[in-house]
Amino acid sequence: MTILAAQFRTDYPEFADVTAYPDSAVTYSLTFAYSMLNAAVWGSQLDIAAELYAAHNLAIEKRAQLEAANGEVPGTTTGPINSKSVDKVSVGFDVGSAVNEGAGHWNLTIYGTRLYRLIRMFGVGPLFVGIGSVPPGSGLAWPGPLTTPGMSNF
Repeated sequence: MTILAAQFRTDYPEFADVTAYPDSAVTYSLTFAYSMLNAAVWGSQLDIAAELYAAHNLAIEKRAQLEAANGEVPGTTTGPINSKSVDKVSVGFDVGSAVNEGAGHWNLTIYGTRLYRLIRMFGVGPLFVGIGSVPPGSGLAWPGPLTTPGMSNF
């Protein structure tokens, strides 16, 4: 892990409030990000991806905390707001321009959409764990079927 909580707060000052975003929460999110992102794929962009990953998760966790503080059930999932009405006032948003098709939960925060765009640029798709040439228990993800020219195993 390269990025620590202090550097994260410098890079993302919206998370500077240590009461709202304690160091333990920031460190946890960064540690998890580094464990989920493949350093060999991300190369010199690993820290940027880890910070976006952490910011996405911190924002979602903060939403859950606010829901709980308001007596709501924390952690319920919602999509982007499409329209909202209060009394005689109504507003709608073109969520299509801000939502990445197929991005799932990454669309729930701006950090997630940024990370998803990087994922697409780096060609980092989902990793599948299963049978293959990787020894069981090695901790490595299955790289997928062989794609050697002339092979028909995929």
